Amino acid sequence: MFDPGDNRVARNQSPPLVGHNTVTSDAALVEAVTRHASIEVVDDLAALGAEAGSAEAREHGMLANEFHPELVPFDRYGNRVDEVRFHPSWHWLMERGVGHGLQAAPWESDHPHAHLRRAAGFFAWSQTEPGHGCPISMTYAAIPALRVDDAIAKEWTPKLAAPSYDFGLRPLAEKSGALAGMGMTEKQGGSDVRANETEARATSVEGEYTLHGHKWFTSAPMNDVFLVLAKATGGLSCFLVPRVLPSGERNRLDVVRLKDKLGNRSNASSELEFHGTWAQRLGDEGRGVRTIIEMVAATRLDCVLGSASLMRHALAEASWHVAHRSAFGGLLGDKPLMQNVVADLAVESEAATMLAMRLAAAVDDRTDPHEAALRRIALPLAKFWVCKRTPMMVAEALECLGGNGYVEESGMPLLFRESPLNSIWEGSGNVNALDVLRALSREPEVLAAWLTEVGLAQGEDPRLDRAIEGVLTMLADTTTLEVSARRLAGQMAACLQASLLVRFAPSAISDAFCATRLGGDYNGTLGTLPVGTDLRSIVERTTPVIAG
Repeated sequence: MFDPGDNRVARNQSPPLVGHNTVTSDAALVEAVTRHASIEVVDDLAALGAEAGSAEAREHGMLANEFHPELVPFDRYGNRVDEVRFHPSWHWLMERGVGHGLQAAPWESDHPHAHLRRAAGFFAWSQTEPGHGCPISMTYAAIPALRVDDAIAKEWTPKLAAPSYDFGLRPLAEKSGALAGMGMTEKQGGSDVRANETEARATSVEGEYTLHGHKWFTSAPMNDVFLVLAKATGGLSCFLVPRVLPSGERNRLDVVRLKDKLGNRSNASSELEFHGTWAQRLGDEGRGVRTIIEMVAATRLDCVLGSASLMRHALAEASWHVAHRSAFGGLLGDKPLMQNVVADLAVESEAATMLAMRLAAAVDDRTDPHEAALRRIALPLAKFWVCKRTPMMVAEALECLGGNGYVEESGMPLLFRESPLNSIWEGSGNVNALDVLRALSREPEVLAAWLTEVGLAQGEDPRLDRAIEGVLTMLADTTTLEVSARRLAGQMAACLQASLLVRFAPSAISDAFCATRLGGDYNGTLGTLPVGTDLRSIVERTTPVIAG
């Protein structure tokens, strides 16, 4: 019998959140995928979701972050090898992420919703552990940039799209699958890539160069190929840099050190040096930014997906905890104020999920002018807004677990350390807010696309209608646009989210969002939804359900 005086047994603890399905137990995700694709796509992802929510996946995610990658610059004989050693759990996660087709597989698929399927899978699978999503994301994003050169694309795309994780440095011909990365930023410039100083020197062979310089931040240095910016005679250009040459010789690519980062610690991020590194030019000289911008756009989508995934994971942990933890005479989940907090977290998460899936659906229809214009404006908007709100949201979810959420075993500190990353990667908040202004000033069709999209909910909620008018008022005052760029980007993104929620989400969620994010009944603190909000229904909608 249980002895209440036995202090070796912990009482009143929530059980670990394992055995749930990160796809099928997420109502917002299921509804979005069904709406933009079909229930068959949801069914196709169910096995992925079950594996992502398993105890085994949770354990591997924790171990991959506890045992960080290690740089091995030399072999036992003193030969320069520049390899990185990972914990076996990293390889477990990568093998399954790639095996589920979350890298470049959609670009080789004839499925009409291949990119949406991949986005939903990336969102659900990233809840195992976010760091290994980086090389998977860059591999997905590389394909549009490679297509500027048909011969290079035909050589690399089949291996990058193959659902086979084949770790190790070998010639492409000897590998069953490959991964891609990119190197853009340098010490002196950061986001200002036009300040790059890495030099590209043409060889006697057309299209081939040697690179000379330093890259300040290149993730996943064990990937098979990198897209790199460097200055050629004709200006800043894009180059393809393989880790191993077709001859089998290792390319001259020196890994100077691995970064000691706040989060994303399972993933190896490095500084690279080029000393006569062999490269092939992608696109014309002087067109490097234009060539690689397609890769940047695709990785920005994954930043939104990654942040939305962090939100969902944090929300799941918080709602699960309060459903099982008692305090002050009853379950935390039955306390009105805690219900307000968790419901507000759910509103934030659902808004992020719906916008992320809408953007992913737009990638599947690349020939439609409206979808193309919407992608152009909505990607930097969502990248700014969703990624910027993630740290606040994850911190509030962590607080729902109290002291239990502050200890490493809970997994919440991992999520919190990860939460600022996507707002920095692929352009910080200011870079994306200014990119919104650039798009609006140079491409008039993008404002038309935004107005069309938010206009689909016109007349459904007066707060949304007023918010849209407020955006147009801000745009009319061109003298203050730059200083107000963040305010503008946030309002435009929130209007997109509200339009989706008003049309498709339960009324309790859409009303709570419009009252707080668009209306005046909000002081910036989560857990302040208006009196009268159906808190319990929102919380019940979002609490994970254990299979069986």
